[in-house]
Amino acid sequence: MAALTWDETGKHFYDTGLDRGVLYVWDPAASKYAKGVAWSGLTKVTDKPTGAEITKLYADNIPYLSMISAEEFEETIEAYTFPDEFFACDGVVDQKGVRMGQQARRSFCLSYRTIRGNDTDGNAHGETLHIRYGLLASPSEKARETVNSSPTATTFSWSCKSTPISATGLKPVSSLEVSSDSVKPKAFKALKDKLWGSGSDEPTLLLPDEVTALIETNSTP
Repeated sequence: MAALTWDETGKHFYDTGLDRGVLYVWDPAASKYAKGVAWSGLTKVTDKPTGAEITKLYADNIPYLSMISAEEFEETIEAYTFPDEFFACDGVVDQKGVRMGQQARRSFCLSYRTIRGNDTDGNAHGETLHIRYGLLASPSEKARETVNSSPTATTFSWSCKSTPISATGLKPVSSLEVSSDSVKPKAFKALKDKLWGSGSDEPTLLLPDEVTALIETNSTP
C-alpha cells in the first residue's frame, strides 16, 4: 500500500481571475431562459451560502441528535457595467428609450470563467466554468460622484438570492462548477461551446441534468 505524499510538483493548485461572464434572462413568453448575452466589466462575484445551521436536541439529559436546517444560496455581483438585458433583472423597463424603475424583476442565470493554476504551468494550467441558477437581484444603492482629482469609475453591485433548480438524484441545485482538469478536453470544449455559443449554436444555458448529459456524451472515445 502506498503512503500519502504532500506538496507534489504540479499539484500546488490555485484559483484566480474572473472573465467570460454570460447572462441568461428568463423569458416569460417562452417559459425558458433566453439565449446568453456577454457580460463584460465583471469585477467580482461572491458566493454566500446561508443556512445549514446545526440545532442540537437533548433528551434524557444528554445530546439526542443534531438537525441541520435547509441550505440557501446567495450571491453578490459587482461590475463596472452590465448588458442592457440586465435592466429587466434590475426592475427597469424601457419605454421608447425612457427607462422606468421600480418594476417587476426577472429571474436570471449567470455563467463565468475563472483560472485554474498550478506551480508548474501557472495560470495556463486550466480553467473552471461556473453556472449560477435562478438568481433574483435585490434593489441596490447606486452612488454618483463628481469628477475630482482622484477619478474613479462608478461600480455597480447587486445582492442576489437563488431559487435552486432540480437535478436528478440530488437536492435542487443553485451552483455548478466544471474544471478543465476534471473532465475530458472534448467534454469541456463542448460545454464552453454551449454556454458561449459557437459557429453552429447560440449561447445557451444548460440545466444541471443537461450539463451532466453533455459531459457524459463527450467523454466517450
